[in-house]
Amino acid sequence: MKHAVLQPVIAVALAAALTGCWFSDRVEEFGGPTMGSTYTVKYVHTDATPDAAQVKAATEAILAEVDEQMSTYRDDSLVSKFNDAPAGTCMQLPEGMLELVKVGGELSEQSDGAFDMTLEPLLNLWGFGPKARAEKVPSPEQVTEARTRIGHQHLHIDGQKLCKDVGIQLDFNSIAAGYTVDKIIDRLKALGITSYLVEATGELKAAGKKPDGQPWRIAIEAPRDDERVSQRVLDLDGYGISTSGDYRNYFEENGVRYSHTIDPQTGAPITHKLASVTVADRSTLMADGLSTLLMVLGPERGMAYAKQAGIAAFFVTREGTAFITQSSPAFEQLFAAGEEQ
Repeated sequence: MKHAVLQPVIAVALAAALTGCWFSDRVEEFGGPTMGSTYTVKYVHTDATPDAAQVKAATEAILAEVDEQMSTYRDDSLVSKFNDAPAGTCMQLPEGMLELVKVGGELSEQSDGAFDMTLEPLLNLWGFGPKARAEKVPSPEQVTEARTRIGHQHLHIDGQKLCKDVGIQLDFNSIAAGYTVDKIIDRLKALGITSYLVEATGELKAAGKKPDGQPWRIAIEAPRDDERVSQRVLDLDGYGISTSGDYRNYFEENGVRYSHTIDPQTGAPITHKLASVTVADRSTLMADGLSTLLMVLGPERGMAYAKQAGIAAFFVTREGTAFITQSSPAFEQLFAAGEEQ
């Protein structure tokens, strides 16, 4: 399933190989392609855990299921069938998809519509969706028409069915990767794995310690096109991390840069100076959704929202050619200032 949204700016800090004679336990690692990007699973193998082949098979079964259900780049996926159905349609969907619709509706309501999983008509119009036209600024009339076909208020759940009263098109990309990470971790726990770092398209979560007793560490990168620069290194134990940004998925027209992040209130790409925002949450699903929500709100409204809601968020704002960073109180409480790099 290809991500229509930006791949988050998270770099997993690579540990040295832990296969020496000092430790009976070892770190297993595998990965591969998924959602138009990649995934990686690292976990501590012990005498009580299955071999890597079994863990990989279980992981890839989850990835295949999510792709079959939620990929807008597959005509035969469940979400594509729902999107192609006419207004007034109800369609039976798996519990996982209904859960994401509920979460998306709650995030939309709580943010006065800043979060919206029904933006596919606008994403396609601006050149960022699965059925995108050429990257070109649309006319105001085209934007107005597309906006008549968005909004969570046009969806409702009836038992195990999802219904739409206009031609709504769902796009799960703003929370699907976080959901997938959480699903994989639930499976790892069921297999007896307690120390892991799981990443899918940049969304990730880690828990436990490595065999040498060190925590899993990840680096938040500076939002730059030309090189990878670490801005903050975090020790993770039981938290999911998601980053949204506007600097690797955009187009330019007449000297103006148009981000892939669409503001549902205007129907157009965001225009504020927020370059990226990273969110930490016990739920990787929530971290994924909240990072998108805050990216839409921008630096001032986003920080105010994060403070009010107690969200652990790290903002990177453009200031000329430089970047200014700011953390919410919850982020600083979670990750000590001494971790600054």
